[in-house]
Amino acid sequence: MIRPELADMPAYVPGKRQLEALKLSSNEVCTAPLAVAAAAMAEAAAGANRYPDMGAVDLREALADQLDLSPDQIAVGSGSSALCQQLVQIAAQPGDEVIFPWRSFEGYPIFVQVVGATPVPIPLTEAGGHDLKAVAAAITDRTRLIFVCNPNNPTGTTITQAEFDEFMAKVPSDIIVALDEAYFEYNHAEDTPVATEEIVKHPNVVGLRTFSKAYGLAGVRVGYGFGAPEIISALNKVAIPFAVSSVAQAGAIASLSAADELLERTEETVEQRDRVADALGARRSQANFIWLDGPRAHDLAAHLADNNVLVRAFPEGVRISVTTEEEADRLLAACGPYLKES
Repeated sequence: MIRPELADMPAYVPGKRQLEALKLSSNEVCTAPLAVAAAAMAEAAAGANRYPDMGAVDLREALADQLDLSPDQIAVGSGSSALCQQLVQIAAQPGDEVIFPWRSFEGYPIFVQVVGATPVPIPLTEAGGHDLKAVAAAITDRTRLIFVCNPNNPTGTTITQAEFDEFMAKVPSDIIVALDEAYFEYNHAEDTPVATEEIVKHPNVVGLRTFSKAYGLAGVRVGYGFGAPEIISALNKVAIPFAVSSVAQAGAIASLSAADELLERTEETVEQRDRVADALGARRSQANFIWLDGPRAHDLAAHLADNNVLVRAFPEGVRISVTTEEEADRLLAACGPYLKES
């Protein structure tokens, strides 16, 4: 009854949960949603007996105002991960290929295999960055979609504008390039492409962002994609009807009006992110996490787990989410004995 290839397909693995532990494994914020968003969501929840606005008209209009785009250039989904999957659905079918740097967001290969297409992972550079020259060299006549996560999850690296320009000059115009900016609000890199600008230069580029990270709405699931109207229209055709709840839409709209309060939170995370990276000898990141690789990384992850601090271990290294000064203090205190021993 079940497609045989699903037996070998990996399942998405969420960050571990442990009530008494400090959870730094899922790139969440530790603070509650913005007060104005919480109030809007509470009001919306009172009408949960009604279906949400399937077209998310008010939210798309609010996003259009913020991004200086038109509503028909914006699609809303149940988190940006849902929009990643929808991009695969509209672009690829069995026999087609989807390219992505690796390691990157672990949903990419899963989404590709769900539709029966072939994932083509391209190794990162030794510095944990995207090797866009190698990505371009991997393009074939079967390539339909390319994911570029910027900043990259889990390494926190960014690409330069020149690298992206050179890369796009090699990408055929009939291949969609998804510029995944889930951590956009934490990105302070001065020289890196921005999706709102790239979609103007390249009609085959689609930007992806989310309210799950900086806006603190991970529990209600709402993200958005933006690009050429014909791509957005196709994304909407494969979307699950009513996937974005009324509560999520209300919270997102309200959050967009509280930019100053949001900036205070993201600036604290950026400050603590650099502090933790320097204390642990990691490369500085442009997201709300740091990345440790090398032989000591997994030893540190095991030590932290023994001390009720949960981080995310991958075969290639360990990702540690960074939130507030208070949680950074707890993290570094737990690291202390290990760092002294090493």
